[in-house]
Amino acid sequence: MLEWIIYPPLGVVVGIIAGLLGIGGGVVIVPILVFVFTAQGFSAQHMMQIALATSLGSIVFTSVSSFMTHHRHGAVRWDIFKGITLGILIGTFSGTWFAAQLSTKVLKIFFACFLYYVAATMLSNFKPKPSRQLPQLLGMNGVGVVIGVISSLVGIGGGALSIPFMMWCNVPVHHAIGTSAAIGFPIAVAGTLGYIINGLPIADLPTPHLGYLYIPALLGIAFFSFFTAPFGARWAHKIPVVTLKRIYAVFLIIFATRILWGAL
Repeated sequence: MLEWIIYPPLGVVVGIIAGLLGIGGGVVIVPILVFVFTAQGFSAQHMMQIALATSLGSIVFTSVSSFMTHHRHGAVRWDIFKGITLGILIGTFSGTWFAAQLSTKVLKIFFACFLYYVAATMLSNFKPKPSRQLPQLLGMNGVGVVIGVISSLVGIGGGALSIPFMMWCNVPVHHAIGTSAAIGFPIAVAGTLGYIINGLPIADLPTPHLGYLYIPALLGIAFFSFFTAPFGARWAHKIPVVTLKRIYAVFLIIFATRILWGAL
């Protein structure tokens, strides 16, 4: 019963946030899934890996819906997407293997620290030097590896890293958000496959599952987020998001503190 109550509205919120801010929604999905899984009595040993896998699985659907809407507004820089994707795939798939070796406690601490970083980024008013440009192909792939590894460890579509990077290189904010939504797709696909493969040998995971991927949560979140992501993406081109980011940052700080307190 808890699954039917929690997952659909979570999918609605995640879709809107993913489209509006281009961050995939993982920073919302993962902490809420941890709380829900705890209420459902899931084993703490693999809880964080299940949450990360399910988050990335849902982002597969959210990112498609989101980047298609941004593409129709001409906000996706496909040259950036092509230059960074190989590094993204390598980094994300490798990161899932690393995450499978870590304890839930370590992953929770890492995730909480990452949420603090995202909140600080949203609260800051950073402006890059006017002359700063995107790196060449090798540099782009190197950045992609870093974004992929971290994204797989925290179950996000990479927007919390790729958007600041692109803005640091003077890519306009709406293009950064739209391109980030597209970059979220290869991150989500590689991450989901990695968690499925690394979770196959584990015998005591909650059913029904596919590796670390928990199917009921995936279906509930993915279905509703797919249909609400376009609304967020359209709003991103109509309203200023500075105030929304600040409010969102406060919620992230609360989430991070709660997770960190529970882990420690």
